[in-house]
Amino acid sequence: MQGFVPIMWSVWGVLVLLALALKIYGGRLSRDEDDQIILDDSFDRVKSEQAAILAKVHKIEPITRVVLWVATAMTVVVIVYYAIDMYRQFQ
Repeated sequence: MQGFVPIMWSVWGVLVLLALALKIYGGRLSRDEDDQIILDDSFDRVKSEQAAILAKVHKIEPITRVVLWVATAMTVVVIVYYAIDMYRQFQ
């Protein structure tokens, strides 16, 4: 069972780093997003830029959500593993 612990922590670390990287990337993308409505036709270029940013943000949202859920599940696995280990030691 000793070979399981380093693998468990490695998987957890990779998932957390991936989730962090996706959150940072999403934040950097949405940083350039305007939160105002552009109604004038002379701003078509700005509208298309904002639409491209929004498309990128919406593209990574499901991936980020899945990675966060998997990282959360892996966190639960780590906690349960050590809870079972503590229970076995005190029997």
